Amino acid sequence: MNIFTRFGQFLLMIRGMFTRPENMRMYWKELMHQCSELGIGSLGIVSIISLFIGAVSTVQTAYQFVSPIIPRSVIAQIVRDSVILEFAPTITCIVLAGVVGSKISSELGNMRVSEQIDALEMMGINTKAYLILPKIMAAMITIPLLVIIAMTLGIWGGRFVGDVTGILPHEIYDRGLVESFVPYNVTFALTKAYTFSFIITAIPAYFGYNVRGGALEIGRSSTTAVVVSCVVILLADYILAQVLL
Repeated sequence: MNIFTRFGQFLLMIRGMFTRPENMRMYWKELMHQCSELGIGSLGIVSIISLFIGAVSTVQTAYQFVSPIIPRSVIAQIVRDSVILEFAPTITCIVLAGVVGSKISSELGNMRVSEQIDALEMMGINTKAYLILPKIMAAMITIPLLVIIAMTLGIWGGRFVGDVTGILPHEIYDRGLVESFVPYNVTFALTKAYTFSFIITAIPAYFGYNVRGGALEIGRSSTTAVVVSCVVILLADYILAQVLL
């Protein structure tokens, strides 16, 4: 199946989520469940990764700055902008593509193989709207919040390591954080977060919803979904940086 056929099926799946509106109250419970699964369930891994990314950024940036001419507060500026612009939104979403994407793809694939989706359709339920839409909406609510947490923890992790190891006292680090700060960087990072949150839920949902076969095909579908999601995230990252920066 070529890429154009798959892209057409993907667009039809997205359109199918809105072609037969139903009572939205039936989706509220599922939306809250998905927010808990995707958001709270991923908080631990996001926190750990963010802390270490900030810490490593501080250590490696300080290692590169050996000239006494450059103020040491520049280290904090570089860590701040690196975490906000790239590390927090992109690295976090790539990790979530593996965690969340494989979960969504395998869950929907198992429902398709076990004919649960067919049973729901026989009952007159719009399965695309009931099974996929809450996942996408939950991701677009929770993942930007996770990215904000990742920004905060990444910057704090860099501050903590710099202070503990003596690389950069926290007074200098705090001064560097407010120097030459561009608020638009946060807006750009959140734009990336919303875009990536759609990618890491919609693409795995497509592969899981359209899987055919048995357990082997479910595993292949999950792997393909994660790989394609990561590639599309990197492509979208480049396009957004080219257009918005």
